[in-house]
Amino acid sequence: KAFRSSNLLVSASNTNQGDLLPTFKIAIVGAGPAGYFAAQALQNLVTEDRVFEIDMIERLPTPWGLVRSGVAPDHPKIKTVSKVFEKIASQETFRLFANVEVGDDVTIAQLKDRYDAVIIATGTSIGKTLGIPGENLRGSLSAANFVPWYNAHPDFVGVDTPLDADTAVVIGAGNVAMDVARMLALEPSELDPTDTADHAIDAFKQSNIRKVYMSARRGPEHAAFTSPELRELPKLEHTNVIMDREDIEAAIVRAGDAPEKDVKSNLDAMLLIAQNPKTEHERTLQFLFQHTPKEILGTDHVEGVVYSTPNGDVTIKCGLVITAIGYQAHGMDGVPYENGKVVNSDGRVTDNLYVVGWAKRGPSGVIGTNKSDSAAVMELLVEDLKSPKKAGDISELLTHQVVVSQLDWQKINEAEVAAGEPLGKPRRKWVAREELIKQAGL
Repeated sequence: KAFRSSNLLVSASNTNQGDLLPTFKIAIVGAGPAGYFAAQALQNLVTEDRVFEIDMIERLPTPWGLVRSGVAPDHPKIKTVSKVFEKIASQETFRLFANVEVGDDVTIAQLKDRYDAVIIATGTSIGKTLGIPGENLRGSLSAANFVPWYNAHPDFVGVDTPLDADTAVVIGAGNVAMDVARMLALEPSELDPTDTADHAIDAFKQSNIRKVYMSARRGPEHAAFTSPELRELPKLEHTNVIMDREDIEAAIVRAGDAPEKDVKSNLDAMLLIAQNPKTEHERTLQFLFQHTPKEILGTDHVEGVVYSTPNGDVTIKCGLVITAIGYQAHGMDGVPYENGKVVNSDGRVTDNLYVVGWAKRGPSGVIGTNKSDSAAVMELLVEDLKSPKKAGDISELLTHQVVVSQLDWQKINEAEVAAGEPLGKPRRKWVAREELIKQAGL
């Protein structure tokens, strides 16, 4: 083949099982949790009457999606789901085609012509905007850019992240906003044993930020945090965490005598934080509820945020504003989009095209939510399959690309883990595409 990759063409059809049984060829676009759980669901749906050959296509040289480039580095337990992904990828019927961009290197139409089904699992990578004045000032950025910056995503290494002011504001009331606020508010040396990008650790250590405000438009009872995230906040050893006790008690009253389980759990965790004895650390994370942003102030860079509150307008001076108010999907030729996600009916899109995960339902739920979601769509997909019809696969379309296979990725993975070990880190990530591909031996 003209393209470069090691051992890329080991195929399931070489096995006796694949030769004897009807073999359906499935392409999955996107190597994040939704994509892997879709592959796992298909592997679990193999019967004595059918097998599935799965080709997973990923734009980056590395798989795992948000597990690699979205989960907060100081939450390593969440990343252990990658072991599940590697087990899925170890099956003979699975192949990885990373460093391949659908829409550029290959098209959806080409994939639909060659596979019995094509599954979109590309997530939602574009941050939603507030639509208020000043949002384009330097120092105003989306969590969709900030989070991959500190997580060593190759496309975001150059994000302009000014940390020279003493105060930062995070706008949002979900777990992403919480992660962002925590990363800004913790003592940077706490990141030394994590897989945070080297450039981000260096920047945090030079940061002047000592006060982080986290603002929510509605009251505490409407916050979209999960309670485990809240319960971890008092464990920050070098950071004061402040919630107004009156805010939380008023929210408990508004929630009523029988609030939903997750609301009660959140409010209980918030009340504990609000009741905590005052500490005198250098760094502070303070929550502001019922604060609706009206304007970001500044001339050539962020200087403050104006909020509307029940008590009138309030201005908070700051030099950095990060919005974490949701995500929408990036468009792709041949795939219908509307309201930031793929147009679908229970995961069915058109013909032999399907969608799973955030691209299907929007950015909601935790990583595990994608498992049940993907499994449900794969049940429908299998119902739709009659007999294998497609011939060929993606390999015949890739003539000049450097393609990263599963074994190539394993080389990158092992090299990163080995580089992190003497530093007490789970891994030390390479950031540049060229370096990642070099570590794969390509």
